[in-house]
Amino acid sequence: MKHYLQFADFSADEYNYLFSRAAIIKGKFKSYEKYHPLADRTLAMIFEKASTRTRVSFEAGMYQLGGSVVHLTTGDSQLGRAEPIEDSARVISRMTDLVMIRTFGQDKIARFAEYSRVPVINGLTNEFHPCQIMADIFTFIEHRGGIAGKTVAWVGDGNNMANTWLQAADLLGFTVHVSTPGGYEVDEKLAFGDRQPRAGCYKVFSDPLDACRGADLVTTDVWTSMGYEAENEARRKAFADWCVDAEMMALAKEGALFMHCLPAHRGEEVMADVIDGPQSVVWDEAENRMHVQKALMEYLLLGRVA
Repeated sequence: MKHYLQFADFSADEYNYLFSRAAIIKGKFKSYEKYHPLADRTLAMIFEKASTRTRVSFEAGMYQLGGSVVHLTTGDSQLGRAEPIEDSARVISRMTDLVMIRTFGQDKIARFAEYSRVPVINGLTNEFHPCQIMADIFTFIEHRGGIAGKTVAWVGDGNNMANTWLQAADLLGFTVHVSTPGGYEVDEKLAFGDRQPRAGCYKVFSDPLDACRGADLVTTDVWTSMGYEAENEARRKAFADWCVDAEMMALAKEGALFMHCLPAHRGEEVMADVIDGPQSVVWDEAENRMHVQKALMEYLLLGRVA
Protein backbone atom coordinates (compact mmCIF):
# COMPACT_ATOMS: atom_id res chain seq x y z
CA MET A 1 0.00 0.00 0.00
CA LYS A 2 1.25 3.47 -0.92
CA HIS A 3 0.22 6.91 0.30
CA TYR A 4 0.64 10.16 -1.63
CA LEU A 5 1.41 12.84 0.94
CA GLN A 6 4.00 14.88 -0.97
CA PHE A 7 5.50 14.93 -4.44
CA ALA A 8 8.69 13.21 -3.26
CA ASP A 9 6.71 10.08 -2.31
CA PHE A 10 6.92 8.79 -5.90
CA SER A 11 9.86 8.13 -8.23
CA ALA A 12 10.49 9.68 -11.64
CA ASP A 13 9.55 6.35 -13.21
CA GLU A 14 6.21 6.36 -11.37
CA TYR A 15 5.49 9.89 -12.60
CA ASN A 16 6.29 8.91 -16.18
CA TYR A 17 3.76 6.11 -15.82
CA LEU A 18 1.15 8.39 -14.21
CA PHE A 19 1.48 11.05 -16.92
CA SER A 20 1.06 8.42 -19.63
CA ARG A 21 -1.98 6.96 -17.84
CA ALA A 22 -3.47 10.44 -17.37
CA ALA A 23 -3.21 11.01 -21.14
CA ILE A 24 -4.98 7.71 -21.85
CA ILE A 25 -7.69 8.33 -19.26
CA LYS A 26 -8.22 11.89 -20.51
CA GLY A 27 -8.53 10.52 -24.05
CA LYS A 28 -11.29 8.17 -22.91
CA PHE A 29 -13.08 11.09 -21.21
CA LYS A 30 -12.87 13.26 -24.33
CA SER A 31 -14.22 10.48 -26.54
CA TYR A 32 -17.08 9.69 -24.12
CA GLU A 33 -15.72 6.17 -23.60
CA LYS A 34 -17.00 4.62 -20.40
CA TYR A 35 -14.15 3.47 -18.15
CA HIS A 36 -15.02 2.05 -14.73
CA PRO A 37 -11.95 0.34 -13.22
CA LEU A 38 -12.92 1.49 -9.71
CA ALA A 39 -16.48 0.15 -9.69
CA ASP A 40 -17.60 -0.65 -6.13
CA ARG A 41 -14.70 1.36 -4.66
CA THR A 42 -15.36 4.31 -2.34
CA LEU A 43 -13.36 7.49 -1.91
CA ALA A 44 -13.69 9.41 1.37
CA MET A 45 -12.98 13.14 0.95
CA ILE A 46 -12.18 15.01 4.15
CA PHE A 47 -12.11 18.81 4.06
CA GLU A 48 -10.79 21.06 6.81
CA LYS A 49 -10.08 23.72 4.18
CA ALA A 50 -12.80 24.81 1.78
CA SER A 51 -12.37 23.89 -1.86
CA THR A 52 -13.84 24.21 -5.34
CA ARG A 53 -11.36 22.58 -7.71
CA THR A 54 -10.21 19.88 -5.28
CA ARG A 55 -13.74 18.75 -4.48
CA VAL A 56 -15.05 18.84 -8.05
CA SER A 57 -11.98 17.19 -9.57
CA PHE A 58 -11.83 14.32 -7.08
CA GLU A 59 -15.58 13.78 -6.87
CA ALA A 60 -16.24 13.91 -10.62
CA GLY A 61 -13.11 11.87 -11.27
CA MET A 62 -14.09 9.08 -8.89
CA TYR A 63 -17.60 8.89 -10.37
CA GLN A 64 -16.13 8.77 -13.89
CA LEU A 65 -14.00 5.79 -12.80
CA GLY A 66 -17.15 4.02 -11.63
CA GLY A 67 -16.65 4.56 -7.89
CA SER A 68 -18.55 6.32 -5.13
CA VAL A 69 -17.70 9.28 -2.91
CA VAL A 70 -18.30 10.15 0.74
CA HIS A 71 -17.83 13.87 1.49
CA LEU A 72 -16.88 14.90 5.03
CA THR A 73 -16.10 18.23 6.63
CA THR A 74 -15.06 19.06 10.18
CA GLY A 75 -18.54 20.48 10.74
CA ASP A 76 -20.43 17.26 10.06
CA SER A 77 -18.04 14.64 11.44
CA GLN A 78 -16.06 13.85 14.58
CA LEU A 79 -12.94 15.27 12.89
CA GLY A 80 -13.95 18.70 14.09
CA ARG A 81 -14.63 17.56 17.63
CA ALA A 82 -12.73 15.55 20.21
CA GLU A 83 -11.97 12.29 18.38
CA PRO A 84 -8.25 11.73 17.84
CA ILE A 85 -7.09 11.71 14.22
CA GLU A 86 -5.73 8.21 14.76
CA ASP A 87 -9.18 6.90 15.71
CA SER A 88 -10.85 8.61 12.76
CA ALA A 89 -8.29 7.01 10.47
CA ARG A 90 -8.93 3.56 11.90
CA VAL A 91 -12.69 3.88 11.42
CA ILE A 92 -12.87 5.64 8.04
CA SER A 93 -10.29 3.35 6.46
CA ARG A 94 -12.32 0.28 7.45
CA MET A 95 -15.33 1.57 5.51
CA THR A 96 -13.74 3.08 2.40
CA ASP A 97 -11.04 2.17 -0.13
CA LEU A 98 -9.23 5.49 -0.49
CA VAL A 99 -9.03 8.74 1.49
CA MET A 100 -8.28 12.26 0.24
CA ILE A 101 -7.62 14.93 2.88
CA ARG A 102 -7.40 18.70 2.43
CA THR A 103 -6.23 20.20 5.70
CA PHE A 104 -3.85 22.65 7.36
CA GLY A 105 -0.74 21.02 8.86
CA GLN A 106 1.11 18.20 7.11
CA ASP A 107 1.41 16.49 10.49
CA LYS A 108 -2.35 15.81 10.47
CA ILE A 109 -2.35 13.95 7.19
CA ALA A 110 0.81 12.08 8.17
CA ARG A 111 -0.80 10.92 11.42
CA PHE A 112 -3.96 9.87 9.58
CA ALA A 113 -1.94 7.89 7.02
CA GLU A 114 0.02 6.12 9.75
CA TYR A 115 -3.18 4.58 11.11
CA SER A 116 -5.07 4.14 7.81
CA ARG A 117 -5.62 0.73 6.24
CA VAL A 118 -6.12 2.32 2.80
CA PRO A 119 -4.11 4.79 0.65
CA VAL A 120 -4.25 8.45 1.68
CA ILE A 121 -3.89 11.35 -0.77
CA ASN A 122 -2.84 14.90 0.08
CA GLY A 123 -5.46 17.21 -1.45
CA LEU A 124 -3.55 20.21 -0.02
CA THR A 125 -1.76 21.12 3.19
CA ASN A 126 0.03 24.26 4.32
CA GLU A 127 3.30 22.62 3.33
CA PHE A 128 2.60 20.77 0.06
CA HIS A 129 0.19 20.57 -2.90
CA PRO A 130 1.37 17.55 -4.91
CA CYS A 131 -1.78 16.91 -6.96
CA GLN A 132 -1.66 20.45 -8.31
CA ILE A 133 1.96 20.18 -9.41
CA MET A 134 1.18 16.84 -11.06
CA ALA A 135 -1.52 18.63 -13.05
CA ASP A 136 0.79 21.52 -13.90
CA ILE A 137 3.55 19.25 -15.21
CA PHE A 138 1.06 17.15 -17.17
CA THR A 139 -0.30 20.36 -18.73
CA PHE A 140 3.22 21.46 -19.65
CA ILE A 141 3.87 18.06 -21.26
CA GLU A 142 0.66 18.36 -23.29
CA HIS A 143 1.65 21.77 -24.64
CA ARG A 144 5.44 21.66 -24.83
CA GLY A 145 6.63 18.08 -24.36
CA GLY A 146 8.92 16.78 -21.62
CA ILE A 147 9.82 19.09 -18.75
CA ALA A 148 13.31 17.69 -18.09
CA GLY A 149 15.93 20.38 -18.75
CA LYS A 150 13.36 23.18 -18.81
CA THR A 151 13.12 26.25 -16.55
CA VAL A 152 10.10 27.13 -14.42
CA ALA A 153 9.89 30.63 -12.89
CA TRP A 154 8.05 30.77 -9.57
CA VAL A 155 7.06 34.36 -8.73
CA GLY A 156 5.42 35.08 -5.37
CA ASP A 157 5.07 33.39 -2.01
CA GLY A 158 7.39 30.63 -0.81
CA ASN A 159 4.33 28.52 0.00
CA ASN A 160 3.11 24.94 -0.44
CA MET A 161 3.15 25.29 -4.22
CA ALA A 162 6.73 26.56 -4.23
CA ASN A 163 7.83 23.74 -1.91
CA THR A 164 6.26 21.18 -4.22
CA TRP A 165 7.78 22.71 -7.36
CA LEU A 166 11.20 22.32 -5.73
CA GLN A 167 10.57 18.65 -5.00
CA ALA A 168 9.41 18.11 -8.59
CA ALA A 169 12.47 19.86 -10.06
CA ASP A 170 14.80 17.77 -7.92
CA LEU A 171 13.10 14.55 -9.00
CA LEU A 172 12.30 15.20 -12.66
CA GLY A 173 15.40 17.05 -13.80
CA PHE A 174 14.32 20.64 -14.43
CA THR A 175 15.16 23.96 -12.76
CA VAL A 176 12.98 26.32 -10.77
CA HIS A 177 13.82 30.02 -10.61
CA VAL A 178 12.37 31.22 -7.32
CA SER A 179 11.67 34.88 -6.59
CA THR A 180 9.89 35.90 -3.39
CA PRO A 181 9.82 39.08 -1.30
CA GLY A 182 12.14 39.16 1.69
CA GLY A 183 10.66 37.26 4.61
CA TYR A 184 8.60 34.97 2.36
CA GLU A 185 11.39 32.73 1.05
CA VAL A 186 11.10 29.01 0.38
CA ASP A 187 12.32 26.89 3.29
CA GLU A 188 14.73 24.36 1.73
CA LYS A 189 14.62 22.23 4.88
CA LEU A 190 10.84 21.95 4.59
CA ALA A 191 10.94 21.19 0.87
CA PHE A 192 13.70 18.57 0.99
CA GLY A 193 13.83 17.41 4.61
CA ASP A 194 17.13 15.62 5.25
CA ARG A 195 17.69 14.90 1.55
CA GLN A 196 20.40 16.69 -0.38
CA PRO A 197 18.69 18.23 -3.43
CA ARG A 198 20.13 17.80 -6.89
CA ALA A 199 22.65 20.53 -7.66
CA GLY A 200 21.05 23.27 -9.74
CA CYS A 201 17.46 22.14 -9.30
CA TYR A 202 16.56 25.63 -8.10
CA LYS A 203 18.01 29.11 -8.09
CA VAL A 204 16.93 32.13 -6.05
CA PHE A 205 16.47 35.61 -7.53
CA SER A 206 15.72 38.79 -5.59
CA ASP A 207 14.30 40.42 -8.73
CA PRO A 208 11.30 38.61 -10.25
CA LEU A 209 12.23 39.93 -13.70
CA ASP A 210 15.51 38.04 -13.50
CA ALA A 211 13.68 34.89 -12.40
CA CYS A 212 11.46 35.05 -15.49
CA ARG A 213 14.33 35.64 -17.90
CA GLY A 214 14.59 32.64 -20.25
CA ALA A 215 11.88 30.62 -18.46
CA ASP A 216 9.79 28.04 -20.30
CA LEU A 217 6.96 28.44 -17.80
CA VAL A 218 6.01 31.31 -15.48
CA THR A 219 3.71 30.47 -12.61
CA THR A 220 2.39 32.04 -9.44
CA ASP A 221 -0.26 31.79 -6.72
CA VAL A 222 -2.31 34.12 -4.54
CA TRP A 223 -0.31 36.32 -2.21
CA THR A 224 -2.28 35.23 0.84
CA SER A 225 -2.94 31.50 1.13
CA MET A 226 -5.87 30.11 3.10
CA GLY A 227 -5.17 30.35 6.81
CA TYR A 228 -3.00 33.47 6.52
CA GLU A 229 -5.77 36.02 6.03
CA ALA A 230 -4.64 38.08 9.04
CA GLU A 231 -1.48 38.91 7.06
CA ASN A 232 -3.37 40.09 3.99
CA GLU A 233 -2.60 43.82 4.18
CA ALA A 234 1.07 43.30 5.02
CA ARG A 235 1.38 40.84 2.15
CA ARG A 236 -0.23 43.24 -0.33
CA LYS A 237 2.53 45.75 0.42
CA ALA A 238 5.37 43.21 0.46
CA PHE A 239 4.34 41.53 -2.81
CA ALA A 240 3.58 44.67 -4.83
CA ASP A 241 6.50 44.07 -7.23
CA TRP A 242 5.72 40.35 -7.61
CA CYS A 243 2.70 40.70 -9.89
CA VAL A 244 3.21 38.67 -13.07
CA ASP A 245 2.74 41.12 -15.93
CA ALA A 246 3.50 41.48 -19.63
CA GLU A 247 7.06 42.65 -18.92
CA MET A 248 7.84 39.44 -17.03
CA MET A 249 6.30 37.27 -19.75
CA ALA A 250 8.28 39.16 -22.42
CA LEU A 251 11.52 38.22 -20.64
CA ALA A 252 10.59 34.54 -20.65
CA LYS A 253 11.29 32.39 -23.69
CA GLU A 254 9.20 32.95 -26.78
CA GLY A 255 6.15 30.73 -26.40
CA ALA A 256 6.54 30.41 -22.63
CA LEU A 257 3.42 29.29 -20.82
CA PHE A 258 1.69 30.94 -17.87
CA MET A 259 0.02 28.90 -15.10
CA HIS A 260 -1.90 29.66 -11.92
CA CYS A 261 -3.50 27.06 -9.65
CA LEU A 262 -6.55 29.32 -9.09
CA PRO A 263 -8.49 31.09 -7.71
CA ALA A 264 -6.75 34.17 -9.11
CA HIS A 265 -6.97 37.85 -8.21
CA ARG A 266 -6.44 39.83 -11.40
CA GLY A 267 -4.41 42.95 -10.71
CA GLU A 268 -2.72 41.42 -7.67
CA GLU A 269 -0.51 38.37 -8.27
CA VAL A 270 -1.20 38.44 -12.04
CA MET A 271 -2.42 41.00 -14.52
CA ALA A 272 -5.58 40.27 -16.49
CA ASP A 273 -3.83 40.49 -19.87
CA VAL A 274 -1.51 37.65 -18.76
CA ILE A 275 -3.98 35.20 -17.23
CA ASP A 276 -6.51 35.86 -19.99
CA GLY A 277 -3.87 36.11 -22.71
CA PRO A 278 -2.61 33.64 -25.34
CA GLN A 279 0.22 32.22 -23.22
CA SER A 280 -2.09 31.26 -20.37
CA VAL A 281 -3.11 27.61 -20.03
CA VAL A 282 -4.90 27.93 -16.68
CA TRP A 283 -8.15 26.32 -17.86
CA ASP A 284 -6.37 23.25 -19.25
CA GLU A 285 -4.39 23.18 -16.00
CA ALA A 286 -7.58 23.25 -13.91
CA GLU A 287 -9.24 20.45 -15.91
CA ASN A 288 -6.09 18.35 -15.74
CA ARG A 289 -6.35 18.16 -11.97
CA MET A 290 -9.18 15.69 -12.58
CA HIS A 291 -7.31 13.59 -15.12
CA VAL A 292 -4.05 13.21 -13.18
CA GLN A 293 -6.00 12.45 -10.01
CA LYS A 294 -7.93 9.73 -11.82
CA ALA A 295 -4.61 8.19 -12.87
CA LEU A 296 -3.37 8.54 -9.29
CA MET A 297 -6.42 6.88 -7.74
CA GLU A 298 -6.29 4.05 -10.26
CA TYR A 299 -2.59 3.52 -9.48
CA LEU A 300 -3.01 3.57 -5.70
CA LEU A 301 -5.85 1.02 -5.83
CA LEU A 302 -4.92 -1.19 -8.79
CA GLY A 303 -1.21 -0.68 -9.35
CA ARG A 304 0.09 -0.42 -12.90
CA VAL A 305 -2.52 -1.18 -15.51
CA ALA A 306 -1.26 -2.93 -18.63
